[in-house]
Amino acid sequence: MSDKNNHKKHFSLTDITLALLRFAPRLPRFILTLAQLAWARKNQRGSVGYFLQRAAARHADAIFLKYEDESYTYGEFNQWVNQLAAYLQQRGVQPGDCVALWFSNSPAQLAWALAVCKLGAIAGMLNTKQTAQPFLHSLEVMHPRLLINAEPLPTLDFPHQKGQPTLTSPTSESGLPFLGVVAAAEVPRDATRSWPDPKETEAITLGATAFYVMTSGTTGLPKAAAMTHLRWYKAGIAFGRMALNLKQRKDTMYCALPMYHNTALSIALSASIMTGSTLALAPRFSASHFWQDCQRHRATTFVYVGELCRYLLQQPAQANEQNNRIRAVLGNGLRAEIWDEFQHRFGINRICKLYGASEGNVGFVNVFNLKRTVGFSPMRYTIVRFDTDHEEPLKDANGKLVKVGRGEVGLLLTEVSEKAPFDGYTNNPEANQQKLFKNVFKPGDCWFNTGDLVRHQGYRHIAFIDRVGDTFRWKSENVATTEVESQLSRCKEVLDAVVYGVKIPNTEGRAGMASLVLKQGQQFNPQAFYDFVRKQLPDYARPLFIRLQQAHEMTTTFKVRKQQLKRESYELQNIKDPLFVFVNEQQGYQPLNEEILQRIHHGQHRF
Repeated sequence: MSDKNNHKKHFSLTDITLALLRFAPRLPRFILTLAQLAWARKNQRGSVGYFLQRAAARHADAIFLKYEDESYTYGEFNQWVNQLAAYLQQRGVQPGDCVALWFSNSPAQLAWALAVCKLGAIAGMLNTKQTAQPFLHSLEVMHPRLLINAEPLPTLDFPHQKGQPTLTSPTSESGLPFLGVVAAAEVPRDATRSWPDPKETEAITLGATAFYVMTSGTTGLPKAAAMTHLRWYKAGIAFGRMALNLKQRKDTMYCALPMYHNTALSIALSASIMTGSTLALAPRFSASHFWQDCQRHRATTFVYVGELCRYLLQQPAQANEQNNRIRAVLGNGLRAEIWDEFQHRFGINRICKLYGASEGNVGFVNVFNLKRTVGFSPMRYTIVRFDTDHEEPLKDANGKLVKVGRGEVGLLLTEVSEKAPFDGYTNNPEANQQKLFKNVFKPGDCWFNTGDLVRHQGYRHIAFIDRVGDTFRWKSENVATTEVESQLSRCKEVLDAVVYGVKIPNTEGRAGMASLVLKQGQQFNPQAFYDFVRKQLPDYARPLFIRLQQAHEMTTTFKVRKQQLKRESYELQNIKDPLFVFVNEQQGYQPLNEEILQRIHHGQHRF
């Protein structure tokens, strides 16, 4: 498979040397940040709320938050947070309690979340796109003592007591009674008086839990990943200082991602507070208004996730995108094949691609401004050989895992230690244990299984390749779906491509299937597409089935719902979209009909 438009196999000493020379002016701050990361401990005093009030004490008049036509200084916002913290105390919220928040992006959402954290309680960040069943499941996992909402709640059977709706769960995790549901509008901001910082904030340590963030994980219903103050603090200084080099009163970070997602909550918010810079928050992502918003807020950086960058490239050119002040961006999911186009079209000097997971204990970031890499990590990790047939790590004759060489792909494991604890999922010990490997290289060691396949690029850099289960094996070869998607997306008729493996009766491994969204006005030409695929991909990586869709169903963080596509597979009774199948080298792709499908089912169709 061509590597021209994909991740570099590995970096040379020359690559790293040149990058370090360009980075030299920032080296002192980089070294200081590394020292802070290494020094931070779970029992050290500090918390999300503490860092906000410290910033408010140091630069009260600096702008903390911009939202549409509103703006708040650090001093003003800290006072609002203190007011809400006092209200929560009056309602009976105590340290360690969970307060669930049902909000879309807004200043009030941030104020309530920070108020919860100031009391040593846990802000449960609910996904407002959830329907009734996953919403109730999220509450069952979080066990909140209080639910605060600014948006209408999903339709549920709420029993009423004295006119106040209460949840069916009678107790919180601590065994204390549920305190009820509060409409955020019932507690308006009061700026007429001074609100002191809560005394409880001084006693909170970095190891305490600050947030619950709902994550889909890899299987089953959503899980609540615990975000500690320590991880939030480390993210702020690593991404805000080390990667983006944010400066007080000089930088504004634009965030159009939902605050119930960690890229917004634990990167954008944390980086802004930890550097005393400004956060410009959008109600939601809009590709057509993105650059206009960046101009209005005078943004110098922004965070991205998933397909946001691709959506921006699909927009017609506009004046705002050329005259922007953006000097650096940070996030994950920027595809290798659009890296250069994105950087050149929008004039962005630095792309700080990162790697991390809500439940994980390590982070990588492209500090040194190299291309097509998720970057560098100072933390302990290893990459081991992986058997994609059985979806498990390979072992040597002694039963030990085997590390990959530079340029090779393997499973990423990160060491669990005091400096890098595994916070895991809330109230899900079975899922937590499944994520941990013990006695891997020596007795007593413990490693977190990220579930991700990455390439070892050398010099402590990696490139993300695929999720375990997405990379599949066909004709004794490993097929990385992201790399095939990259090549298919280069076809001039294709707007977006999603690749996944499907089972075929009487065959080993999984065959490739691609769901394509065509550009407006384009028609699918099976022969021309096969000619393109044959030139770009080796035979084992060519998709055998093609599905044409009007659009891909996405999550709220712009990730394609691939599991649904896998379940529907190529079965005609499940799918109304046009389906094509590879017949042979002479005929290429042909419409899939019932006759061919039955031949496939009976093992009579040769691939």
